[in-house]
Amino acid sequence: MFSIFPRFIVFPIHLTLQMISLAFWAISITLFGLVKFILPFSFITKPTNVILNFMMCAFGICSVSLIKCMNKVELDYAIEGELSKNEWYLIVANHLSWLDIILLTDFAAGKIPAPKFFLKKELIWLPFVGLGAWALDMPFMQRYNKAFLQKNPHLEGKDIATTKKSCEKFRQLPTTVINFVEGNRFTPEKQQLKQSAFINLLPPKAGGIAFTLATMGELFTSVLDITIIYPETNGSPMMAMLNGRLKKVIIRVNVHPVTDEIVGDYFKDEKFKLGFQEWLNSIWQNKDKLITELKGTK
Repeated sequence: MFSIFPRFIVFPIHLTLQMISLAFWAISITLFGLVKFILPFSFITKPTNVILNFMMCAFGICSVSLIKCMNKVELDYAIEGELSKNEWYLIVANHLSWLDIILLTDFAAGKIPAPKFFLKKELIWLPFVGLGAWALDMPFMQRYNKAFLQKNPHLEGKDIATTKKSCEKFRQLPTTVINFVEGNRFTPEKQQLKQSAFINLLPPKAGGIAFTLATMGELFTSVLDITIIYPETNGSPMMAMLNGRLKKVIIRVNVHPVTDEIVGDYFKDEKFKLGFQEWLNSIWQNKDKLITELKGTK
């Protein structure tokens, strides 16, 4: 167990191994993505997407295997409800670290379809990650503030159009769509800046997930409410993991049915919009209580 060694030994070894794994799977995924791009025929793209999804999950499994090797870590997972690899899911999760993405990818393997993440447009330039995400048909979102949209009104709604285009691709195979609805990783500083009403969370943003449900509502079997916490980690979970000092990860999954009450026109139906915000805030309130409870029983 490498965690017994000093951090200055564990960190460079672990970082190097994780980067090799990331590079290997990202390059492999990109190569298959290029095949799909050059030969955009259904008899090519469908089997290629199956291979790409397998590789995505394999990356998560390899990365978490390295984490277990380098850290004396307890993974505490619990699921309330039934899951299937042959259904479509929408995941709403809190966001604490880049490590969340690795853990959720590993969690999906063998339980649910390979996950697709909504990514910030800037991440397309991130080495290995950007091209790999492109090959996996993950949507890159460009967010504009109100002041910018007032000067450039023609760009209003462009992020929604990107969501719709990406969701159409997700219809080809059972898919898990993951949305970190807080929009940013949680920190106490961001919590204060946004004047969050929650102790452990940032306020959820309802528009993107409401639009995804409206676009694919008839396909989604369930909404998976996933809570991630690192109860014995102070500071960055990613750095704790790379240093061999990650002690415990808790993931809790609640399965919610997709009903008519959460599928509708969020942007034109004011009554539906208010009802949807109430539904999402209720999930966030319960999540906030759960995190407080789990931290108290660490």
